[in-house]
Amino acid sequence: MPQLALLLTTVIWAATFPATKLALEQVLPFSFLLLRFLLGTLAVGIVFVCVRHPLRCDAPTLRMAAIASAFLFVGYVTQTVGLRYTTASNSAFITALYVVLVPLFLKRFDARLWTALALAVAGLWLLIRPSADMQVGDLYTLAAAVAFALHIIVVETYARRSDFASVSAWQLVMVTGVLVAPAVAEGYRPGAIEFTPVLVWALVITGVGATALAFFVQVWAQRYVPAQRVALIFALEPALAAWLSWLVLGEQLDAAGWAGSGLVTAGVLIGATAPAPLHHDPLQP
Repeated sequence: MPQLALLLTTVIWAATFPATKLALEQVLPFSFLLLRFLLGTLAVGIVFVCVRHPLRCDAPTLRMAAIASAFLFVGYVTQTVGLRYTTASNSAFITALYVVLVPLFLKRFDARLWTALALAVAGLWLLIRPSADMQVGDLYTLAAAVAFALHIIVVETYARRSDFASVSAWQLVMVTGVLVAPAVAEGYRPGAIEFTPVLVWALVITGVGATALAFFVQVWAQRYVPAQRVALIFALEPALAAWLSWLVLGEQLDAAGWAGSGLVTAGVLIGATAPAPLHHDPLQP
C-alpha cells in the first residue's frame, strides 16, 4: 500500500508539468507561482490544524527553512519561466537531472548507479536532442535542476535534526512571501486575473495536490518504504509527465522520444538496488 501511495504521488507531481504549461497561457509566471504557493500554504496550514501537528517557530527551524527556501525559490522560478519556452515533456526530463546531480554533488556512486544514470541521461538526450540552438527554456530548466539538487541535499541534512514538517511548512510561507514583490512588479493584480476552469484546476493540482496532499502522503509512506526505493519510484516522474503531456497537450513523442522514455525507465529499474540513497524533494513539481 505505501508503494502504491508513492506511485500515485508521482503521478500527481507528473501532472503538474502539463497543468503549469496550460496555466502559463493565461497568467504570467510569478503570478502563477504566487497563487500556487499561497494555495499550497493554506492547504498545508489546514492539514497541520486537522492532524494537530504543532508548527515549530524557533530560530534553528526558521534558519533551516530560510536556507532551503533560497534554493526552492530559484528552482521553481527558473523551472516555471522555462516552461514558457519549452515543452512540458522537456521540462520534466531536464528537471529529472537532479537524480544525476545529487549523487554527483555528494560523491555517492558505484558501478550500478553509474549504469542506471547513464541510461537515464541517454534517454534524456533522445527526448530533447539538444543542439547549439538549444531552447532558452531548456537552459532555464537546467538551472532549475541544479537548484532542486542543492535543495534536496540541504533538506537531507536538515531532515535528520529538525521537525521536517515544520521546516517544509515554513519554506512554503517564506517562498510565498518572497514571491509577492516580483509578482507585483510583473503586473499581478488579484482582480485582474480570470480564474478560468483550466487555471483553477492547474492551481488545485500544483498547489493542493503536489504541495500539500502529496507531501503528507510521502511522509507517511516513508515510514514503511526505504528512502532509496522512494527516490527511484519518484524517478518515474519525467516519463509519466511526458505521457501526460502527450495525452493532455498533444505534445508528440516520436520514436526517439518513446525510446528515451524507455531508457529512463530502464535506468530506474536497474538502479533499484543501488546502495547510494537519494532523497526526493517533497516540494518538487
